[in-house]
Amino acid sequence: MARGDAGRGRGLLALTFCLLAARGELLLPQETTVELSCGVGPLQVILGPEQAAVLNCSLGAAAAGPPTRVTWSKDGDTLLEHDHLHLLPNGSLWLSQPLAPNGSDESVPEAVGVIEGNYSCLAHGPLGVLASQTAVVKLATLADFSLHPESQTVEENGTARFECHIEGLPAPIITWEKDQVTLPEEPRLIVLPNGVLQILDVQESDAGPYRCVATNSARQHFSQEALLSVAHRGSLASTRGQDVVIVAAPENTTVVSGQSVVMECVASADPTPFVSWVRQDGKPISTDVIVLGRTNLLIANAQPWHSGVYVCRANKPRTRDFATAAAELRVLAAPAITQAPEALSRTRASTARFVCRASGEPRPALRWLHNGAPLRPNGRVKVQGGGGSLVITQIGLQDAGYYQCVAENSAGMACAAASLAVVVREGLPSAPTRVTATPLSSSAVLVAWERPEMHSEQIIGFSLHYQKARGMDNVEYQFAVNNDTTELQVRDLEPNTDYEFYVVAYSQLGASRTSTPALVHTLDDVPSAAPQLSLSSPNPSDIRVAWLPLPPSLSNGQVVKYKIEYGLGKEDQIFSTEVRGNETQLMLNSLQPNKVYRVRISAGTAAGFGAPSQWMHHRTPSMHNQSHVPFAPAELKVQAKMESLVVSWQPPPHPTQISGYKLYWREVGAEEEANGDRLPGGRGDQAWDVGPVRLKKKVKQYELTQLVPGRLYEVKLVAFNKHEDGYAAVWKGKTEKAPAPDMPIQRGPPLPPAHVHAESNSSTSIWLRWKKPDFTTVKIVNYTVRFSPWGLRNASLVTYYTSSGEDILIGGLKPFTKYEFAVQSHGVDMDGPFGSVVERSTLPDRPSTPPSDLRLSPLTPSTVRLHWCPPTEPNGEIVEYLILYSSNHTQPEHQWTLLTTQGNIFSAEVHGLESDTRYFFKMGARTEVGPGPFSRLQDVITLQEKLSDSLDMHSVTGIIVGVCLGLLCLLACMCAGLRRSPHRESLPGLSSTATPGNPALYSRARLGPPSPPAAHELESLVHPHPQDWSPPPSDVEDRAEVHSLMGGGVSEGRSHSKRKISWAQPSGLSWAGSWAGCELPQAGPRPALTRALLPPAGTGQTLLLQALVYDAIKGNGRKKSPPACRNQVEAEVIVHSDFSASNGNPDLHLQDLEPEDPLPPEAPDLISGVGDPGQGAAWLDRELGGCELAAPGPDRLTCLPEAASASCSYPDLQPGEVLEETPGDSCQLKSPCPLGASPGLPRSPVSSSA
Repeated sequence: MARGDAGRGRGLLALTFCLLAARGELLLPQETTVELSCGVGPLQVILGPEQAAVLNCSLGAAAAGPPTRVTWSKDGDTLLEHDHLHLLPNGSLWLSQPLAPNGSDESVPEAVGVIEGNYSCLAHGPLGVLASQTAVVKLATLADFSLHPESQTVEENGTARFECHIEGLPAPIITWEKDQVTLPEEPRLIVLPNGVLQILDVQESDAGPYRCVATNSARQHFSQEALLSVAHRGSLASTRGQDVVIVAAPENTTVVSGQSVVMECVASADPTPFVSWVRQDGKPISTDVIVLGRTNLLIANAQPWHSGVYVCRANKPRTRDFATAAAELRVLAAPAITQAPEALSRTRASTARFVCRASGEPRPALRWLHNGAPLRPNGRVKVQGGGGSLVITQIGLQDAGYYQCVAENSAGMACAAASLAVVVREGLPSAPTRVTATPLSSSAVLVAWERPEMHSEQIIGFSLHYQKARGMDNVEYQFAVNNDTTELQVRDLEPNTDYEFYVVAYSQLGASRTSTPALVHTLDDVPSAAPQLSLSSPNPSDIRVAWLPLPPSLSNGQVVKYKIEYGLGKEDQIFSTEVRGNETQLMLNSLQPNKVYRVRISAGTAAGFGAPSQWMHHRTPSMHNQSHVPFAPAELKVQAKMESLVVSWQPPPHPTQISGYKLYWREVGAEEEANGDRLPGGRGDQAWDVGPVRLKKKVKQYELTQLVPGRLYEVKLVAFNKHEDGYAAVWKGKTEKAPAPDMPIQRGPPLPPAHVHAESNSSTSIWLRWKKPDFTTVKIVNYTVRFSPWGLRNASLVTYYTSSGEDILIGGLKPFTKYEFAVQSHGVDMDGPFGSVVERSTLPDRPSTPPSDLRLSPLTPSTVRLHWCPPTEPNGEIVEYLILYSSNHTQPEHQWTLLTTQGNIFSAEVHGLESDTRYFFKMGARTEVGPGPFSRLQDVITLQEKLSDSLDMHSVTGIIVGVCLGLLCLLACMCAGLRRSPHRESLPGLSSTATPGNPALYSRARLGPPSPPAAHELESLVHPHPQDWSPPPSDVEDRAEVHSLMGGGVSEGRSHSKRKISWAQPSGLSWAGSWAGCELPQAGPRPALTRALLPPAGTGQTLLLQALVYDAIKGNGRKKSPPACRNQVEAEVIVHSDFSASNGNPDLHLQDLEPEDPLPPEAPDLISGVGDPGQGAAWLDRELGGCELAAPGPDRLTCLPEAASASCSYPDLQPGEVLEETPGDSCQLKSPCPLGASPGLPRSPVSSSA
């Protein structure tokens, strides 16, 4: 970078002073407030004289509410109040620094130890405890100058440089004075933040004394004065023709991100050199780096990308002479949480996973807190992925609270918190009781328990969990157990080890609490190895046998005895002796001199002796020349390591006679190890792999290195003197085995499990099974199961379970819900990817909630409309809705009237109710499993009946007279017809059986009266159809509705479209003959009904009377044969299916069929079934063949699906369309009409002949 413009000096100087205040410390006024939260830290608070600070524990935002209690700690211990430390009522901490008694700025010595320290707080809330960041509180200080400016002589137009150095808190601001007057702000005078004063283009006026002034909140210090002398240009011989020299080179600097840094470079030469800056890595220098003065670099806001090596290059003008100086700038970045853990809500016995990611320079280390305390991993709690993933399995109530992820490095810390809520549902089983663990052997334990005391009948299975009871980082294992099992034998345990077992019960609602743990100690096993021996002879007739105790990993229990076997090398006779388990050596006496003996040892526990060691051969000393031959070293012991053997010994008897030791060792071959037949010489004269190694007589320990792990070695140690070598002490044993590699070198993570299969177990649980990967190069220790509702995108609702086996029963699921599962394999410190997703739905269940948004509205004095929406938790496909209503809500439920509808209908009209009466309604829904709960009671009052709705006495009298006359005429006509016809024919299109149709969308639980025995007599009077009779045409274009004479007129607000229907029918066919053509079958089996309400006698006659009255009123001018009869029940069900639509008027639910000529105003309507005219004659035949049971009173139900509703919409309905019924959807299967059933009435008016 080229030389900067000197004209910017004044602005740069001002910028420098601003940067001096930004040191990262918190400078306090007389009193200030510092907020401690779970954020970036630590905070540094510096208290000056008579300054005070209030530390607030501001963890309310993270804790979702103000804390109920705040506790403080200092340097990790509970805070004790002091005169200068007070706890305020709101939980804040007040602290201050007093003045010294003499009024000086010095700190009170007692206050330093009381106030200075690291402060943190704990905020206790209803959900748990949160820990704050740390606040480092220190008292302001200012030390003496460690470097004073020095006097110097500079030529005119040269550069002068003064430097001072001082330490203080907060970092002092450095200013300079000349003649004890502050230097003016001039571009030539450059003050650097590090305390350096540069005077550019020195003039004679610059000569004089200079001193450095350091100021902070504690006090102000002055340095010693330094004299600047100015010489005439060229007067100093040392500068003439001087080569380039860098007077002040940049220094390696480390700063925290956000701080300022100055890279100084001052060069000297004649003439004045040019100074430039480059980066050593070739990258361009950032544009926010400016030149301070002429040759210095200023980085006002250092960031990680500024890190690097900066090179200052000074070039002498018009020459190739140059000098360079380099310095490294390292910018540290405080940790920042890039992915904070999310709050979780989990059911008991499930798995929670918190993920935390942080960035920083250097890379921050992650640790976890639970409720403000450091989290210690155990069998259920594991920290994975370098600390960034926290997995908690088998969650219990003790795991609820706050979890904090703390990232730390040398630049600071950062914190993020998340809560874990443990949901405990009502109706869960209690914990299993009386859990016992009985050791069966050294590796097997029988665990038994009893079923829970509460909700035991709802249990679908158990899970058994166990782990080692001692040590850290133990792995927890679990097994799924069937419902009918209350004991399990656990195998493959370690001998002589403490284990902890507990059991959890599962129902369809979730898991119980964990049972009281059962502790058990597995039985001892025989040792898995033998002690390693060393042999030596203190005299010709004895052999000292020494050994080291077995480690617990090999003893498999407490060693209670040792057995030593020995004998002559080539003889079969073997002697043995036993010693207690606390002995480590034995002396074999009365042996033959100069003979080779073989010795071996085995260790024994309460379970017996383990395998013996290899035979070791040892030659006893000779009886001759004992005065010259040293005995073997005593107490030879060898500590075996993986790649070395540490050999230690004691001098032999008469150590003054020896000059030193010789050490030999060799690796025993596999063939020799199997045979054990090598006979060592008495004094080490045979070939050895290594040795001898000569050791001084004072040496008593030596380590053999570069050995192979797990190999058998033999070590021999002899003492020697100036005459010859002595007798040998021999040891034989194996080096430690290297840790078994997980598998051959793994380049990637373990593969996911294969053959993952999910099977529905119940409405709230699913069995998930899998197999180990078909091919893997790592040892798989356990698996993680991830599952969530199908299509879920909210990561906080994803659940994780850990399983050590290859199957798991996942409970606590929602009924009739599709879930997706994936399984992940875990190696040792290595996690594999999740496998492919497997989908499975839970089984359906009864609805958990009743139909929602039930609304009632009265339509007429006898009609109420109901509208509802499906249940919010249907737990399956709704097959039908149940409607219960009654005018007396105190009646038992079985006395209420029950109506049912199909599951795709969401509105209905209940007819035949009493006017001006309060009715109570409630609804339920039913799936294929069963019905759910009913909704709360809702009431409605029917409308009052108007006076015009009833007939006056005169009208009734006239009707009765007309009916009687009509009956007489009818009987006369029937008799005449019988005379003319010797036999009769059945009317075409009529049948004695009902036309089968689709099941009714709405049905009523009513029973009809028994069939009368005289039904066939009416059939004998029926006149057969004339040959020229034809059924009605099939071009009827819309629905028809004829209202009952007895039911009143049309209700207000109901519109009727006018239709003109032309029926071709011979005039000779009367209604009597047409009606008589319908066969009334005998009473047969009836469907099972909820309730049976017996109608009053004569209901069928009433409908017949209505038909005759209608015929009489219409007159003779309209004699049109009606269609074939239809048995019609009074409690008629009219269904508007939501599967079809028509182009009719959507405002009309029912439409009347009117004759071509207007009817007299006093003529009432008759009840008629409503069909689809578009179906033609064939549909009319089906309708005429059907029937419904007659029933009295307010029992008429009309189902009308709404086109749209704010609370329950019909998405399939297009604008301009209307929902219509079809014959197949509007009625139930019709059975033959029993006696008492009313036939269907004509769909068109009849001519009035009365």
